[in-house]
Amino acid sequence: MIDIHCHILPGIDDGAKTIEDSLEMAKVAVDEGIKTIIATPHHKNNQFNNRKEDILQHVEYLNKVYKQNSVPITILPGQEVRIFGEVLEEYKKGEILTLNHTKYLFIEFPSSSVPRYAERLLYDILTQGIIPVIVHPERNKELQEKTDILYKLVQNGALTQVTGASVCGYFGKRIKEFSEQLIEANLTHFIASDAHNTTTRTFKMSQAYDEIEKKFGLDYVYLFLDNAELLIEDKNINKIMPQPFRKKKKFLGIF
Repeated sequence: MIDIHCHILPGIDDGAKTIEDSLEMAKVAVDEGIKTIIATPHHKNNQFNNRKEDILQHVEYLNKVYKQNSVPITILPGQEVRIFGEVLEEYKKGEILTLNHTKYLFIEFPSSSVPRYAERLLYDILTQGIIPVIVHPERNKELQEKTDILYKLVQNGALTQVTGASVCGYFGKRIKEFSEQLIEANLTHFIASDAHNTTTRTFKMSQAYDEIEKKFGLDYVYLFLDNAELLIEDKNINKIMPQPFRKKKKFLGIF
């Protein structure tokens, strides 16, 4: 299993604090069947800035530590970029890191809103041959209330990644239901942990796939598993035609 979103690099954001924390997280991941993790520290989120070159050095060091401690896991480089107007300019300067040096780039929206310039910026990113992957849209308040925004972004070529713990209900019933709606409408393409530690924000990947199998069947499990592999290999992922949200089922009175 591959986890494409994880805050496992120690001491550089709100994830693992120490190398011991990183080791513990890796052991939990291995127990869940995860063999490869893309480390995606926060960047430009008004709290943390983690430049490409710095991340590459941290990833190299962590892989050495795991090898020395016989932890059978591989860390690949990535970055969780909070959306800002100069993303492309910083990418060209070498500050922005795609996922494992592929064409896929994580983009994070603020938790309560979607910037007005988001649609144009994502379009500009796509025209440069980079595919934006919107992380945890199920936890964004504006997307919950205005589902047509995400539908349009996906139609235009953006991808999305839902958090495993959201599927399992650890962020509450509302977010769990919205996560299921995103899967049902083919508006998400990846499941990842967004793990920060081994207590309050751990992996929950195996449990998430169990939930998806029960709700949607094995085909969706294999879709998400395959897409993670295709992503790290810089190949085109498998996509199903997105569907508008069904209005027959009310979601918190928003339809």
